[in-house]
Amino acid sequence: MNEQNKNKPNHDESLKNKQGESGVKPSSWNRLLSKRWVFPAVYTAAAAIILTLVWVYQDAAQKPLNGDTAAVVSQQEAGTSTDVSGAVSGDPEALEVVATAESMIWPVANPAEVQVVKPFYDENGSEENRAAAMVQYNDTFVPNAGIDIARGDQKTFEVKAAMSGEVTRVENVPVMGTVIEVTHANNLKTVYQSVGDSKVKQGDAVKQGDVLASAGRNEIEKDLGNHVHFEVYEDGAVINPADLLPQR
Repeated sequence: MNEQNKNKPNHDESLKNKQGESGVKPSSWNRLLSKRWVFPAVYTAAAAIILTLVWVYQDAAQKPLNGDTAAVVSQQEAGTSTDVSGAVSGDPEALEVVATAESMIWPVANPAEVQVVKPFYDENGSEENRAAAMVQYNDTFVPNAGIDIARGDQKTFEVKAAMSGEVTRVENVPVMGTVIEVTHANNLKTVYQSVGDSKVKQGDAVKQGDVLASAGRNEIEKDLGNHVHFEVYEDGAVINPADLLPQR
């Protein structure tokens, strides 16, 4: 009986072996995660990656701008205080940007020293305005297409560019005297008649406030003495200069 029991396989041992054979062995990934040092190492690596990305971003942000981008930023920061002289000597697009930001000024050195001796003829103006704005030459009356500016003491004075632009005409015209025409951006044009001692020639680039000539006399308005006849055109149509000039 004892000998039979010895030769009989142990039931518990057999079952244990079978269960061991059929059990799932732990994977290498699970064994790795069971290590105590794994999670701290993962956190450290993630932090290093984040810090590296931050450093790269900061370094890119601190790099100097290229030429085109720097010019755009500089122009945005400068606003209306952009250097007009630089634009006049540069390309036409730069001139247009600057001229757009300019407001028209009186075509004289000191507006307080002059007065409008003949106004612009306004078709919708008062009867008094229309009468005062008629120009008589011999037996002919014509509407005044600009304003006439003179000093009270009849002395001559410097005539200056009302805006930056290009001189597109300098001509001595009978009856009207010397005529200077300056073309600006946005289809604007200013005309200065009855001037003498011209300081510019056709093709010159001028800045706002540059001296163009001196006030003089002409035949058609000889009763006005030394003066400048000032006209403004927009898109080829004459407009009242007083609508664009600042208050004195």
